[in-house]
Amino acid sequence: MARKCLECGGKLFGRLDQKYCSAQCRSTYNNKLNSDPNKFVRNINNILRKNRRILASFNPSGKTVKVHKDKLLEEGFKFNYITNTYKTKTKTYRFCYEQGYLELENGYLALVVRKEYVE
Repeated sequence: MARKCLECGGKLFGRLDQKYCSAQCRSTYNNKLNSDPNKFVRNINNILRKNRRILASFNPSGKTVKVHKDKLLEEGFKFNYITNTYKTKTKTYRFCYEQGYLELENGYLALVVRKEYVE
């Protein structure tokens, strides 16, 4: 019985434990195998990057800026997706990478940039 490539079904020559006829077939097979988990992670990363871009667009100077929550929502900001939080005694800052915000009263947010992001 002839051995066949797991991806394209072509004949295999050489090593007895060979599974693929080429590096391209190996790559294609493994990409198909891992596409679902990678798709989930890729979608989450896209949301986080978009959130970061939105925060940065409202705070180009890097200083603290006050903006209403609705303006971020209009741009497509998703408040459930953050990378980390920073807590003081009384306040909790939420961050998408180095860009962050602090919730104020009446739906306003204070946008901040964390300079010492990498710990």
